[in-house]
Amino acid sequence: MDNSTHLISEKIETIENDNKDREISICEIMKNNTSNIIQKLVDTPILFQNYSDLYSRYLHSIQDLFGVCHLAEKQYFDKIHVDQKVLKSFDEHWKFMTNIAESQIDLSTDFLKSYVQFRLSLIDSWDEYAHAVMNTYAKMLSRFIQE
Repeated sequence: MDNSTHLISEKIETIENDNKDREISICEIMKNNTSNIIQKLVDTPILFQNYSDLYSRYLHSIQDLFGVCHLAEKQYFDKIHVDQKVLKSFDEHWKFMTNIAESQIDLSTDFLKSYVQFRLSLIDSWDEYAHAVMNTYAKMLSRFIQE
């Protein structure tokens, strides 16, 4: 066992020993465990950042490839004199296909944005409701305790 692993093990044992002697509540148990799960989900954007980095590398690689291709093409195709009308038609076709792909990506992105906004609104509504219920519960509990 290396030093860092040993230090982590000691820290965990210390925390466990400290926790044995103190009283805990149901709400604390639920809050801590639920918070741990949600915190783990918060790490998910790292995955998205990694994918963004991956796609940036793909883009860089493709741009390099076509940069070299352009130089080779210039030397080769200039010699065989490809008709510019054919190249313009080919360009129009690819622009059309690119527009379709970009539109689909935009639609997917807009859908995901709306979906996330919907979920955020849902959580905000739930939070307001939960606070109202907890306030009512606290008032009723305090009345019960006073009686």
